[in-house]
Amino acid sequence: MELIHPSVQAYAETFSSVEDILLKEVNDFTIQQHAESNMLSGHLQGKVLEMISCMIRPRRVLEIGTFTGYSALCLAKGLANDGELHTIELREKDAVQARSFFDRSLYADQIISHTGNALTIIPQLNEIWDLVFIDADKPAYIEYFNLVLPRLRKNGFILADNIFFHGQVLEENIKARPNGSSGRRKSAIGIKAFNEFIKDRTDIEKVVLTIRDGLYLIRKLN
Repeated sequence: MELIHPSVQAYAETFSSVEDILLKEVNDFTIQQHAESNMLSGHLQGKVLEMISCMIRPRRVLEIGTFTGYSALCLAKGLANDGELHTIELREKDAVQARSFFDRSLYADQIISHTGNALTIIPQLNEIWDLVFIDADKPAYIEYFNLVLPRLRKNGFILADNIFFHGQVLEENIKARPNGSSGRRKSAIGIKAFNEFIKDRTDIEKVVLTIRDGLYLIRKLN
């Protein structure tokens, strides 16, 4: 389902700051070379991530799901001078490709790449996070959240991507959906469960941003 009208998307991008040269290269490479280019954050959402990071000026950022590195490069732009961004990617090929882009950026020494299962890697990272971006395996979103929340500072932020999951969360009974792969159905069910899980919590503030495929902005209260 196309949630944002293409004309509205194009207008918003036209009136937003342009991508830098490296980000445009990552964007073009992903669209032309990657079979799952639809997973790319892209120009408009990338600029939102950059703006949020610049407002927070985080010392420690965690990204769960690197893909080809676009969103990490956006988030890195707001890092404090002594800041670090840890990014985790399950697929080695994507992790290697993303690292090649990171190494050409101004933030090469501040971006730390991890390859493997985030559920295993996160507990090994002895950090207090200022900002966390969740954009990985959708059925595991609740597990990711539960892992990072205790290590998130008070008033720290979590961003969760794809919370509309192509509009499928709007359906009353996702399990009965006749079309699409079982994997996509499982992801939609996972996202819908995550949204309900976040909605009912009282230890956080949250707002849904209706950008691209939906972005949850969450602030830890205590």
